[in-house]
Amino acid sequence: MASRSDFPLPAGRLEERFADKHPLYTEGEAAAEAARCLYCFDAPCIPACPTAIDIPTFIRKIATRNLAGSARTILESNLLGASCARVCPVEILCEGACVYVPWGRPAVSIGRLQRYAMEKGGSPELLERARRSGRSVGLVGSGPASLACAGTLALLGHDAVVYEKDPLPGGLNTTGVAPYKLPVADTLAEVGFLRALGVRIQTGVEIGRDLHGGELLRRHDAVFLGAGLGSDLRLDVPGAEGPGVVGALEWIRRMKLDPKTSIAGVRRAAVIGGGNTAVDVARELAQLGVAEVRLIYRRSAKEMPAYGHEWRAAREDGVVLIPNAIVKEVVRQVAREGGGPGRPERLRLAVAKEGKATNEERAAIQVDKVIVAIGRSKAPTFVAQFPGVSVDESGRLRVDPKSGCTGNPRVFAGGDAANGGREVVHAVAEGQRAARAIDAMLQEGAMVREAGVSRRERND
Repeated sequence: MASRSDFPLPAGRLEERFADKHPLYTEGEAAAEAARCLYCFDAPCIPACPTAIDIPTFIRKIATRNLAGSARTILESNLLGASCARVCPVEILCEGACVYVPWGRPAVSIGRLQRYAMEKGGSPELLERARRSGRSVGLVGSGPASLACAGTLALLGHDAVVYEKDPLPGGLNTTGVAPYKLPVADTLAEVGFLRALGVRIQTGVEIGRDLHGGELLRRHDAVFLGAGLGSDLRLDVPGAEGPGVVGALEWIRRMKLDPKTSIAGVRRAAVIGGGNTAVDVARELAQLGVAEVRLIYRRSAKEMPAYGHEWRAAREDGVVLIPNAIVKEVVRQVAREGGGPGRPERLRLAVAKEGKATNEERAAIQVDKVIVAIGRSKAPTFVAQFPGVSVDESGRLRVDPKSGCTGNPRVFAGGDAANGGREVVHAVAEGQRAARAIDAMLQEGAMVREAGVSRRERND
């Protein structure tokens, strides 16, 4: 991994107060856990991984102390193997498919073994880079999809230039993942790893503001759109605008990056939503010491889209669910003289049936802080600057599922903007898939140009 000092971070951030969810194995622990793997002939864990890592092989290499070989096996299928080891919902992917599970025994801890292999054996020197092709690709956004695409392109010999509007690269791995799963410093270390492969990253460059899509197409032979989705959706009720009410991703960003962000004086918090982001935020607040954390969801607990294992962990942290409820109003304190709206004081709630509010009210709850996790706006508007690129009725970029190509043969896409918001590992798979398609297109173009030159030479 590259030096973490490449991207210095300020001290005093709330993120620093979180303990590691699954600490790194010791050598003995890794060896003992690796020995549990049965090295199945038709291992079901492999197809359960969206990037199809050869899991039994990398685990066998840990067992034989070949950590560099183990890391190489991972990286050959997933260039972001370090972060995926920590943020993947392994309980429903590789570990959920482990043959031990139907036997009523604990699955092999694939995620923790993968992290061990990557941290102890991972290095850019493990991967060979092809001869320079002279072709270049511009990538929009520096999240997992773009980074995986850029790294793969760099290994294939192409120049890969990533344009990121934020000061720090990494996308949601940097700004949106719970710190007890993946701290910012570790995300930036993985970015450094990709830079060591030849990926160039330009931060502070926003497409549509600093650089037009047309200029991007003129600069590069192909473009990859991996900018993700837009900002948090707002709560559309009286009193929602003002201090003390913030979107979930904005809250996570501040908590992870801004040392000025504080929870001083917050004793009672409400998180609105029932997805994985909502549950992560609720757990973060509880672990930071907020005495009362309530999750307000418009349907029943069984209908929550959050993973079951995540919600169980949230309950263990002390989070309380208020199901079948919809916020009707954010009641605020009386504004101070000459100021704007006061701080939140309580939430008025309506009873929800089938996810919709009724005229029946529930008891109001006292709050000091409200965090809204009801979704994000769809694909960024700048995509209109790329001829032939379009979005579907859900606001997702239309792409060929086999190649990631959009309606423009030189523009590809992947990640949240194309899939609507899935796990990091899916974004990685889509980025790598697009890179291979881009490479094939560039090679085909080179062959056509060479054939044209040969014909001209014969005619001469």
